[in-house]
Amino acid sequence: MRPVLAIVTAELRRFLRDRSNLFFVFIFPLVLVLVIGAQFGSGATAGKVAVAGESGAMVAALTTQLESDGLVVTSGSREDVLEQVSRGRAAVAVLVPDGAGAAFAAGRPVTLEVVPGSASNALAVQQRVRGAVDVLQLDQAQLAALTGRGVAAPAARAAVDAARDQVTGPATRVENVDALAREFQGVGQFDVGAASQLLLFTFLTSLAGSATLIQARRHGVIARTMAAPVSSAQVLLGQAGGRLVIALAQGIYIVVATSVLFGVDWGNLWLTGLVLLVFGAVSAGLAMVLGSLVDNEGAAGGLGVGLGLVLAGLGGGMVPLEVFSDTLRGVAHVTPHAWAYEAFAEIQRRDGTLVDVLPQLGVLTAMAVAALAVGAWALRRSLARAM
Repeated sequence: MRPVLAIVTAELRRFLRDRSNLFFVFIFPLVLVLVIGAQFGSGATAGKVAVAGESGAMVAALTTQLESDGLVVTSGSREDVLEQVSRGRAAVAVLVPDGAGAAFAAGRPVTLEVVPGSASNALAVQQRVRGAVDVLQLDQAQLAALTGRGVAAPAARAAVDAARDQVTGPATRVENVDALAREFQGVGQFDVGAASQLLLFTFLTSLAGSATLIQARRHGVIARTMAAPVSSAQVLLGQAGGRLVIALAQGIYIVVATSVLFGVDWGNLWLTGLVLLVFGAVSAGLAMVLGSLVDNEGAAGGLGVGLGLVLAGLGGGMVPLEVFSDTLRGVAHVTPHAWAYEAFAEIQRRDGTLVDVLPQLGVLTAMAVAALAVGAWALRRSLARAM
């Protein structure tokens, strides 16, 4: 076992020694997660209201009422909140005009400007904002009527609160009939992008590790290893383990970094790690195939990037599988990415258990066994030919 671990460690060191890999392993994935989440993530805008206007009792009461209805409220200048809506960072903007606070305190009607954004739930949020404003104005009108009759303000407030408790008000239920919208309902802004980039970069990074295998073959590192008291099986296990460790290091880094920096919810971490392990094994096997059949690092790098991007694009690593047609979704399942994507979706969005992801894990395991077997055969063949 010690020779295998030594080979694995050497392969990992050789991979990290290439400074160009550091950018693509540690920085580029997070940049893409941030960009995709900022542009297409729906979690940050779902139920988010931006309020602009003079601070006072009315804005405070409106904020409290909106938050009690489950909405997220932010404040800023008129320009700021309009920019948030235009950039998709808020579903609705509420603009409070000057003098609205005084009119609200006097129980007079107040006209607010509500600007909906382009988010799919903007109209629903706008209706909830109108409902909150109507509740506030009714309460304030009732208070003004009581105080105008000589009732003290505290007593008037207590009477209004008591009357509200005795009446069951209307409830608003928003149900989205769009299947795609329901699928992503409640998903965090960066969750989908993080899972996609995890698949993309774990696969790409593993294939990039094929260059170290080519270097080891060309420079005679593997031949010298075989001359030591090490069996061919240990050499093959070490090379496969090296590719697998590289893939897992990339995947674990993305999971930890996105959880800490972007608050991505990966669901059950043990299941997430199991899916990552099996998907990494598939990637490691294909990296061994590429590193054994190609004799030039540049050619291997080009083939690895091209193959990685094509399979990721087809398997949901760039665009969610849910937007694919039924035919294209069926074709996508020739890739390991599609099966891993579905497993992550089950774990993240539906709190899936091991039983729920067994079909995906079964297919990925079969792919991993096949890829590692072919990779071991190709490496053994290349070594025999070299000797």
